[in-house]
Amino acid sequence: MKFNELKALFELPFFELLKQARTVHEANWDNPDVQLCTLLSIKTGGCSEDCSYCSQSARYNTEVEAERLMEKRDVMERALAAKATGSTRFCMGAAWKGVRGGTKRFEQVVEIIEDVAKLGMEVCVTLGELGPEEAKRLKKAGVTAYNHNLDTSPEHYPNIVTTHTYEDRLRTIRNVQDAGMSVCCGGILGLGETNDDRLKMLEVISEFNPQPESLPINSLMPMPGTPLEGAEPVDVFDLVRMIAVARIAVPKAKVRLSAGRTRMSDETQALCFFAGANSIFYGEKLLTTGNPAVEKDQALLAKLGLGTLAPNQELAAPAADKEKPLCPA
Repeated sequence: MKFNELKALFELPFFELLKQARTVHEANWDNPDVQLCTLLSIKTGGCSEDCSYCSQSARYNTEVEAERLMEKRDVMERALAAKATGSTRFCMGAAWKGVRGGTKRFEQVVEIIEDVAKLGMEVCVTLGELGPEEAKRLKKAGVTAYNHNLDTSPEHYPNIVTTHTYEDRLRTIRNVQDAGMSVCCGGILGLGETNDDRLKMLEVISEFNPQPESLPINSLMPMPGTPLEGAEPVDVFDLVRMIAVARIAVPKAKVRLSAGRTRMSDETQALCFFAGANSIFYGEKLLTTGNPAVEKDQALLAKLGLGTLAPNQELAAPAADKEKPLCPA
């Protein structure tokens, strides 16, 4: 969808926007259940990038200490625990600029992926920049989806990150799509951006060919020691509006309610589910920030009468529309 269309939706009266989003959601998702996902940082801190929201950057003085890549047995223990508490997608993130085939750490990650894939859950990874050959190798190892967020608009991005470009992000996404993996791509609200920036980000994402399989919407958790530690909280109604517009713009994607849920009331999360969110990151920790406890999430879903989705390891990447240009380039 184009920016002007997205802006017109965003500016609708609140209940009219929710009504439209709910109609689109029900037309595309006959199963009202929610997917539970667990995210584990398998390599924390010491990152060379300067993302101004991230406590894992080595450039900032934060409370996060650099750690080596986790041992496979420790990752497997966490993956088994996630499966036992209901997660159907296990996501693994590593704090580095990117991965390169033929290196020891890439081979170690591939071995971890191969074993996690045997557990029957969907496997998602986020490892930074990815070349075409590395993408093919990850697909072969059993990766269901690759997460690579755009964070914000192309215009605002240089204010947030200077160690790589927007085009770098788009190139990785293209490599992932070409390798046949699903794309998980969203953004972060609360980076000092305007609502127009948020909608321009969504314009780019909605025009991927094919559109992403999942779209996480994160609310910034300001981390002490980072340049954005004093950022203002995201307005609840702006958050719900973004969920609703994302649902309309990318109707077949799982819209994932991601970071920032510790600041959200049950009522806010209920509005997000009504507006089209149908996945949450689940468990006690989301990379380096807190996440609502398992029992609290289960209680909320029970109050709302929402079940949970089963895993789909055979999930195919959405097909490209051959009548449209491949995007991003």
